[in-house]
Amino acid sequence: MAKFRVGRVGEQIKKEISSIIQTELKDPRIGFITVTGVDVTNDLSLARVYISILGSEEQKEETLKAIGRANGFLRSELGRRVKLRHTPVMEFRFDSSIAYGSHIESLLAKINKDSLESK
Repeated sequence: MAKFRVGRVGEQIKKEISSIIQTELKDPRIGFITVTGVDVTNDLSLARVYISILGSEEQKEETLKAIGRANGFLRSELGRRVKLRHTPVMEFRFDSSIAYGSHIESLLAKINKDSLESK
């Protein structure tokens, strides 16, 4: 039963963090961010938030720093929106799966184009 609750809490945190970042944060250093997933520990004390950021490596680093500085605000807003006894500590990490997927897609398109040209 605990696994189901952890999953539901993770999905709720993902939804709320995404909403807070989109509507509440006004930092100009924050670029286009997509919250791709949240892993919550079994005791709900730590939430690893996976984010995908579009832009150059420099923009990604600036965005991650800005998110790190806003961590306290994000946690307090999350605590207000999600009713838990203790709001989990949030740890933000890059998720490169979207970039990796687009890279694979471009490689497949190139292979397809090359095979059509060779016929």
